[in-house]
Amino acid sequence: MDYAMAIALAGAAIATFVAGVGSSVGLSLAGKAAAGVLSEKPERYGLATLLVVLPSTQGIYGFVISLFVMLKLNIFGGGIDNLSLGTSVQLFAGCLPVAIAGLFSGIQQGKQCASGILMLAKKPEMGVKAGLLYAAMIEFYAILGFLVSLLTVMLGVKVG
Repeated sequence: MDYAMAIALAGAAIATFVAGVGSSVGLSLAGKAAAGVLSEKPERYGLATLLVVLPSTQGIYGFVISLFVMLKLNIFGGGIDNLSLGTSVQLFAGCLPVAIAGLFSGIQQGKQCASGILMLAKKPEMGVKAGLLYAAMIEFYAILGFLVSLLTVMLGVKVG
């Protein structure tokens, strides 16, 4: 494997791992809150589970971008011969938005979901209105990172 291919694959790995770290930390924060609430109010399981699972989307976005990079590199068909250094750096850079957005939004979304779960214990009618809606607002920034990465990886950047 040459350096250009390694650089592009490093970008794919970073997209999956960094966004996955954000998701796993967010899931952990929300899961801890849900465990506490559900030990006292098990009837709140449905919405609590939705709020726990919501931060997992960032990891999924990173994984999808990694798959697109691997498809573009034809990894499953033997790889591309003579991949240019410029293209590999572009693919690497294209993976960074989903990785960084996924890391920070996953953690922050997990904190917001944990707050929503705690709210669910006292005021269940506010669980969807405040808990889920506020967490979905954070999701918007993960989607923006995903879209920037997707467009960069699939369409590239042409200058001049």
